[in-house]
Amino acid sequence: MITANIASHLPVMAQQQPDTHAVVVQSTGASEKSESALYKKSYTYKELDEASNLIANGLKVHGISKGTRTVLMVKPGLDFFALVFALFKLEAVLVAVDPGMGIKNLGKCLAEAEPEAFIGISTAHIARLTLGWAKKTISKTVLVGNNLLLTGFITNLGKIKASTKDKNFKTAKTGAEDMAAILFTSGSTGIPKGVVYTHANFTAQHEALKKLYDIQPGEIDLATFPLFALFAPALGMTSVIPKMDFTRPGHVIPKTIIDAVNDYKCTTMFGSPALLNRVGKWGEASEIKLPTLKRVLSAGAPVAPSVLKRFKSLLNNDVQIFTPYGATESLPVSSVGSNVILNETADATVEGKGVCVGKAVSNLDIRIITITDDVISTWANDLELPANQIGEICVKGPQVTRSYYNRDNATSLAKIQSDDGFYHRMGDLGYLDNDSRIWFCGRKSQRVITENETLFTICCEGVFNKHASVFRTALVGANLENKIIPVLCVELEPERKSVDKKKLTEELFELGSHYSITKNIKNILFHSGFPVDIRHNAKIGREKLAIWAEGKLT
Repeated sequence: MITANIASHLPVMAQQQPDTHAVVVQSTGASEKSESALYKKSYTYKELDEASNLIANGLKVHGISKGTRTVLMVKPGLDFFALVFALFKLEAVLVAVDPGMGIKNLGKCLAEAEPEAFIGISTAHIARLTLGWAKKTISKTVLVGNNLLLTGFITNLGKIKASTKDKNFKTAKTGAEDMAAILFTSGSTGIPKGVVYTHANFTAQHEALKKLYDIQPGEIDLATFPLFALFAPALGMTSVIPKMDFTRPGHVIPKTIIDAVNDYKCTTMFGSPALLNRVGKWGEASEIKLPTLKRVLSAGAPVAPSVLKRFKSLLNNDVQIFTPYGATESLPVSSVGSNVILNETADATVEGKGVCVGKAVSNLDIRIITITDDVISTWANDLELPANQIGEICVKGPQVTRSYYNRDNATSLAKIQSDDGFYHRMGDLGYLDNDSRIWFCGRKSQRVITENETLFTICCEGVFNKHASVFRTALVGANLENKIIPVLCVELEPERKSVDKKKLTEELFELGSHYSITKNIKNILFHSGFPVDIRHNAKIGREKLAIWAEGKLT
């Protein structure tokens, strides 16, 4: 029986397709191409359901139950999936953090989340003990893997599995608004915030993704982003975990990713823009094809048309790359396919109109409101802007989360109460065109406000990104003598590193002179490699670049 609990889909799938693989860890090596070798590290749906039941029963004996906030710091793999579904079945609250967010941020985030339990690999436990993560609140610990130094005073997952032989677990009736998880934002524009997810939020996401992309049971998903991969078993897909460093998707070994797609005959693939760029370049040069893919998804930052075009050359002609728009607080918000981008909207992007992210998904209400950094406590119709005017993107719907955990001020700034619920302020700027498509213009916190005008990052950068020598640009505001000066930071394509920068600067100024939004940008600096977020390696750290630019110009 499927209830509000997202984990309730797993036993249903275990009955419908017990021998279908639910999770597979990629095997590599030329001699490992037989089916038995490829699937030597895997769970079928029946096995995943039973393993998560076994763990849930053991964790319950260990004192982890409904509402227990539980940190999970385990590498993607069989244990990761079994533990996540066990926690959901227990109705514990999953606390998910990215190890790559940095030691300092990790400590702050875990202190805010006030976890009562900690499940992790040995390095995570050593860091927790050494740095005192949430030492005031954590009372239950579980070690995943073997470490003699830790054995004895931290319960091992193996012992928890052995503590019960019951492979059945009866989940209580879960309330739709019960807390299911605290998922942290990427922290690309500040300290990561813990987003409170209810089971209703997860269910709405599941239904929206299934409907949006027509995902069917029996499909095979290449999971390069672990949290997104959690939806695969609930959707009846096989989730293939590739051999990669999940904190460095922009540095994957392209052949490993391509082998995973072709060896396992994947029908779906999620990849950050940085991953698609790297794999696409290698695949195009090697004349590789990915014939089994039915769809590719990419999110985390706008995907350059050149990256879409290149990666699309690896796919069958009728297959599209979709770029769902959203955030940790609300996903998906909208979606657009590569056919629309390459054939209809890319030209507008290089003319400074922003990036089209498609129409809102069917269960979401989208409004564009006047830009302000102040709290808006109550919705009023006069907040809303007409079509083609840039403002802040606001959303309302079942997949939209209600609050941040232990961040009342951040919650107040992000939520607007309305008669029938609330709107979430995305912190993104954009507009709706005459066809109700959303155009993304940049982060609100990263807009550049000078004495004479306000410049929006994505709009301005689109004008310069069309130059063949440019990999990407970033518009920042440098504070010079108490004045904000717009500065364009430029990262070159790797093969164009030796280009004449003086000549290129002149060409970029010429490009900018044709548009009102870029004609006043008089400072261009070249940067060897932009700071980016850990999660997707694609969100540009413009705040860090602004400090760097100030140093260069003073």
